[in-house]
Amino acid sequence: MKVLVTGGAGYVGSVVAAQLVAAGHEVVVLDDLSTGHRDAVPPGCTFVEGDVRDRAAEVLADGVAAVLHFAAKSIVPESVAHPELYWGGNVGVSLALLEAMRSTGVRRIVFSSTAAVYGEPERVPIREDAPVRPTNPYGATKAAIDAALTEHARMHGIGAVSLRYFNVAGAQDGRGERHATETHLVPLVLQVALGGRESVSLFGTDYPTPDGTCVRDYIHVADLAEAHLLALDHCVPGRHRIYNLGNGAGFSVRQVVEVCRAVTGHPIPVVPADRRPGDPAALVASGERARAELGWRPRRSELATIIADAWAFHSGGPRAEAAAARPAGGR
Repeated sequence: MKVLVTGGAGYVGSVVAAQLVAAGHEVVVLDDLSTGHRDAVPPGCTFVEGDVRDRAAEVLADGVAAVLHFAAKSIVPESVAHPELYWGGNVGVSLALLEAMRSTGVRRIVFSSTAAVYGEPERVPIREDAPVRPTNPYGATKAAIDAALTEHARMHGIGAVSLRYFNVAGAQDGRGERHATETHLVPLVLQVALGGRESVSLFGTDYPTPDGTCVRDYIHVADLAEAHLLALDHCVPGRHRIYNLGNGAGFSVRQVVEVCRAVTGHPIPVVPADRRPGDPAALVASGERARAELGWRPRRSELATIIADAWAFHSGGPRAEAAAARPAGGR
C-alpha cells in the first residue's frame, strides 16, 4: 500500500516511516524540515520537501491510499506564548490535509493526537471516555483536529483513527529525539550525563505521589510506531475511533533520573524547584482499548530499556551514526 507520512522527518514520524518500509509499504514523506531532519528520513522512502498546505493534494493524487499525520507544532510553553502559531500550524494544516484527502478520494487517516487533550484528569489511568478539557493551546488544537476528524468521517465517509499518548522516549535504528529547543525529561536528563547541562530541575517535590515528584507515562517510540501501523487496518469508512496509548502505570521524575544514572554511570545532580503552574501530579493513559481492539502490545515498556535506547542514540552510538550516514530517496 502507498502511504503518505506527514512530518516523517521528525522523531516519531521517521520511526513510523521506517517500520512502514520494513512492512513492505511504499512510503512518501512530506515534511517542510522546520523541525525535522533530512537524514532521519528512512532509506526506501520518497521524500517531498514542502508545506502540507501546498503539496498534500499533489502527493495524494499520485496513488496514495492512506495518510499518517504527524506534522504539527508540539511545544506546550510555545503554544501558550504564541497560540496563533498552533492554531494555524496544527489546525490549519490538518484542515488543509483533510480537504486534500476529500478532493483526491483518499479515505484513510491515522492521526498522532495527544493525551494532553484531557487536561487535569479526574482519575488515572485515563480512559477514552474521560472529559476533554485541555489546559493549553497545544492540547486545544489537537482536540479541535479530533473533532474535525469526527465530522469528516460523518460527512465525507473517511475512516480515521486518533492515537492519544503522553511521553515518548527511546530510539530505534538511529532515530531519536533531536529538538532545537528540548523540553522532554529523558533527553534533558541525558544532556546532563553528556556534560551539556549541570543539573536537572525537579519542578515540585511535594506532590501526592510515592516520592513527591510528578508521575508520567512513558512509551518506547518503537512501540508507539507499531500502534500506528496497527491503526491503519482499523480505519473504517465513516468512523472515527480514538485510542489512548499508555503503559497504565507511569514513572516519577525521580525514577527517571535514577534509571538514567544507572544506565549512563553519571551521578546526574538534581536541583529542587517550585512546581510549574498546571502540572498535575500524575498523568497516565490507559491502553486497554488499544490492546483489545488494535491488538497492540507494548514490548519495550521497561524504563531501563527505553532509556538505554535513548542513551545509545544521544551518546553517539552506532545507531545514531548510521542514521546520519544513510541517504534517503528524493523527489
